[in-house]
Amino acid sequence: MRLLFLVALVSILGLSACSSKLDSGSINIENWKADRYGCKGLRMQDLDEIQRIKNSFLGATNQSIIKTLGRPDRVELVDKSQSFFFYFLEPSSSCDGVEIEKEPLKVLFRMNAISKVSEVTITDLNP
Repeated sequence: MRLLFLVALVSILGLSACSSKLDSGSINIENWKADRYGCKGLRMQDLDEIQRIKNSFLGATNQSIIKTLGRPDRVELVDKSQSFFFYFLEPSSSCDGVEIEKEPLKVLFRMNAISKVSEVTITDLNP
């Protein structure tokens, strides 16, 4: 019984160690997480920094992205082999009192079949 407990404990610790926070450069993570759907415009202040470090996220797990940047504003499952995490930089249609004339600027993280980042794009286009 103790052996089973020990094996379970080691497994849990091992899994949690696999998904740690990533280096986010000089992005103000507190502001980033507080700006859901880009409604407050705080994420736009970090546009230059996210452009500079975006490739450092390649190969990261989806859990590491969540631990670093917070819960995505939107997740889109394309098929069984890929999904997208959306983080809006400009106010999206989910913001109160905002009328959208064009698609807002956003950071897209493309996840492959094993939930690792295969592409990071800053765009106003949808996948």
